[in-house]
Amino acid sequence: MSDIETTDITPAADTIPGYLTGTWKADPAHSEIAFSVRQLMITKVRGRFTEYDVTLVTGEDPLRSSVTATIDLASIDTGNGPRDEHLRSAEYLDVEKYPTMSYRSTGVRWTDEGWSVDGELTLHGVTRQVPLAVEVNGFSPDPFGGQRAGFSATAQIDRRDFGIDIKVPMDGGGIVVGDKVSISLEIQAVLQK
Repeated sequence: MSDIETTDITPAADTIPGYLTGTWKADPAHSEIAFSVRQLMITKVRGRFTEYDVTLVTGEDPLRSSVTATIDLASIDTGNGPRDEHLRSAEYLDVEKYPTMSYRSTGVRWTDEGWSVDGELTLHGVTRQVPLAVEVNGFSPDPFGGQRAGFSATAQIDRRDFGIDIKVPMDGGGIVVGDKVSISLEIQAVLQK
């Protein structure tokens, strides 16, 4: 599944500055779920989803932590209205038939590269294993008497693995939209009381 080696030494919760256990919800005003994909083989188109629900649970043992997410695919925003409508169509995301994308973690590992969350991504009616490379950015009180936590994560998927296999060839070779999609998450989460 991954060429990242798992190490025998896992950081304990007390080695993560400010680590707190509990249930956390992503704050949409301070979080982003974004993607990029190669276009015309020379540039990348970037976009984001503006409507989502992300819940993280941090355990006493960080390896017992979990994450679930549901993303409203109609909220796709690439900064270009006609392109967004095309991406929502049956040709790509088919949001009428598949209105959401979801992620459910199945495990957390410490690797030579850092934290890795194993999980299942469901998109376009297909579920595949997709690991996330995760950086724990920290835990901190906020000005309103609450607690916040920050996480960054990245992954790469092949859209064809999820049945999104449109090919528009270009003159001279190549395709208009690349198959590989890079995903990045910046999550600022609020501890639930």
